[in-house]
Amino acid sequence: MPKKIQKPSVQWLWFDRVNPPLDEIDVIMQKYDFHELDRDAILESNQYARLDAYDEYIFLVLHFPKYDANSERYIQNELNIFISREYIISFRYYQSSTMKKVYEKYENDVNNNIIESPAILLYAIIEAYLDKTMKMLERFARDLKTLERELFSARGTDTIRNIMTKKRNIITLKHMMKPQILVLKMIENQMKARFSDEVELYFENLEDKLDKIFSEIQLLQENIDSMEDTLKSIFELESNTTIKYLTIFSAFMLPLTLLTWVFGMNVMEWHFNTILIIGSFVTMFILMFMLTIILRKKNIL
Repeated sequence: MPKKIQKPSVQWLWFDRVNPPLDEIDVIMQKYDFHELDRDAILESNQYARLDAYDEYIFLVLHFPKYDANSERYIQNELNIFISREYIISFRYYQSSTMKKVYEKYENDVNNNIIESPAILLYAIIEAYLDKTMKMLERFARDLKTLERELFSARGTDTIRNIMTKKRNIITLKHMMKPQILVLKMIENQMKARFSDEVELYFENLEDKLDKIFSEIQLLQENIDSMEDTLKSIFELESNTTIKYLTIFSAFMLPLTLLTWVFGMNVMEWHFNTILIIGSFVTMFILMFMLTIILRKKNIL
């Protein structure tokens, strides 16, 4: 989405592309004389967040979570951004309603004079993605509370799978957001040096938001770890209870087994031994049936 913003004394460009073809990337790289290493960074995915400062521009790689409903996982929505006083150019892999909202919000900025510089636009983009991340964490926390309430009533395979999925997702978010704490501090210093001291306050606000997001991620991870430990304790308790009942059952069986063996080897009448053996087996089956009922009432079977 190319966007040219004009002011009485300033003219600069906002250009945003989603998964552009290689030839288009090469044209832009040559036009603005971007470093070839930046081209490689655009083509590579799953990088760490980074900031490369050059004399004419700054190159940024930022990551924000995007939920994939099919895999039930958070994936990295990578933003590759070039920014200078004359332009802000961004490349990304996925369509994003967040970027669309930022674009629509500032679409009429030519008349409203909302955006003073590319630095303010960069702030608006990062802020929008951080706000969306915070909303995602709020939904994550609500889902976690629902799962926690179900922990003691439903402990089947689905419960274990949900806990493991959420644990994997929260670790993904942690690894995604943590490197950007340092990068935002670097962005603040670069924006202050290249634009004005006024933009420093804007990017300090972004740092505060990211700190809150990371603190919330850590808290959610602790909650998930606590739920996992609780589930393990419940399973261990149920296993111990099952072993206890099976031990009792075995204790009942031993005398009957001994009795059957003694009289089975005896020289008594054949029909008496047969009746005794059959009676022993009937008793064993009755005890097994009663034990099964007890275990099912206790939700062990």
